[in-house]
Amino acid sequence: MSTNRRIRPKAAPAPVGTMDHWLLLATVLLAGFGLIMVLSSSGIMAERFYGDKYYFFKKQLIFAAAGGLVMYVCSRIPRRFIYGLTYMWLFIVLVLLVLCGLTPLGVRAGGAARWLSLGFFNVQPLELAKPALVIYLAYFFAKQQDKVKNFSIGFLPPFIVSGVLCGLLMLQPDFGGAVFLAMILFFMCAVGGTRLSYLFTAGVFGGGLGWMLISSSPYRFKRWTAFLDPFASAQNEGYQLVQSLYAFGSGKIFGSGLGAGKQKLFFLPEAHNDFIMAVAGEELGFIGMSLFFMLLAFFLYRAFRVATSQENLQDRFTAFGMTLTLALGFVLNLAVVLGTVPPKGVAMPFMSYGGSNLLVSFICVGMLLNISRGGGR
Repeated sequence: MSTNRRIRPKAAPAPVGTMDHWLLLATVLLAGFGLIMVLSSSGIMAERFYGDKYYFFKKQLIFAAAGGLVMYVCSRIPRRFIYGLTYMWLFIVLVLLVLCGLTPLGVRAGGAARWLSLGFFNVQPLELAKPALVIYLAYFFAKQQDKVKNFSIGFLPPFIVSGVLCGLLMLQPDFGGAVFLAMILFFMCAVGGTRLSYLFTAGVFGGGLGWMLISSSPYRFKRWTAFLDPFASAQNEGYQLVQSLYAFGSGKIFGSGLGAGKQKLFFLPEAHNDFIMAVAGEELGFIGMSLFFMLLAFFLYRAFRVATSQENLQDRFTAFGMTLTLALGFVLNLAVVLGTVPPKGVAMPFMSYGGSNLLVSFICVGMLLNISRGGGR
C-alpha cells in the first residue's frame, strides 16, 4: 500500500564556527599586563625575603603558562562532557571545602584556613567553587525553565546548594568568599527567571544575616568602620586602604613610571596581591589606568557578547555565569582598592599574584571561547 507521506530528514547539527579571537586577544593582553605588574610590585619584597627579586614573577609565569594550557583544553573539550559531570564538579568542590575548613590539611593564615596544601601547590577551594556553582546553576535553570517560577522547584534547590557552599566557606571563615558566591547566585537567578518577589525576600534576609555577622564580630565591625572613615584609623584597620589611596593620588596624570612606585616599598601591604591595582595606579597614572579600563571594558563586551549570542539556554547561562565571575572580580577588587566598599580580600583576575585565581580566570575564558564556537557540542 503506497503512501504520500514524506520522510523528514534529521536536523543537521549546528555548525561549529571559530572562537572569538578578539576575546582571546584581550585575555592575552590582560594576562601579559598582569605579569608585568607582578614583576613591578613584588621585586622589592621578593629580594628581601627570598633573595631573588624574580621569585614571585617566576611563579606567576608558571601559573600563567599552566593557565594558558588549561584555557586551551577548556576551549576544545566537548561541552557535553563538562555539562555531563555537573554534579561531580560540585562534589569535588564540597570535598575540598570540607578538607580545607575541617581538617589539618587547611593552611591557616591571617586567622583563617582558606588554602588546601597539596604539597607542591596550595589550592584555594573558593576559586574552584565559582565555576562549579556557575555550571550547576546554568544546568539547573536550563533544565527547569518551565518550572522556575515554582518556589519548591525553581527557588529552593539552587539556594540550598549555594547555601551549603557558603556555609562551608564560613567555617574557614571566609565571609567575603561566601558573599561572592551569594552574588553569583543572585544574578544567575535573576537571568534564570526566578520570581523577583523570591529574590527580593532572599535579598532582605541575606542582607540582614550579613549585617548580623558583621556587627557580632569585632574584627569585621572594625573593618566596616575603617571603610567608612579610613583616616580615623590610619595606623590600624584603615592603614591598607589609606596607603592605597595615597598610591592612586600620587600617580596623578602620567604616573611615576613603570617600576618607580614608592608605595610598594613596604608601605602598602599585599602590593602584589589584592592591592596590585593601587601600584598600577601610582605607576601608570590617570592615562595608563584609563587605557587599562578601556581594555577591561572591551574584554567584558566580548565576553557578554558570547553569552547573548547563544540560542542554547545552557550555553547562554554558562557563558553569562563565567563572565559574571570575572566581572565581579574586576569590580569588587577595584571597589576595595578605591575605598568604595569595605576592605576584603578579592583578587583581581589576571592581575593579582596567585595560582588559584589565575587558573580559574583562564578556565572561565576557556569556557567562553568554547561556547563562542557554537555548534551546541
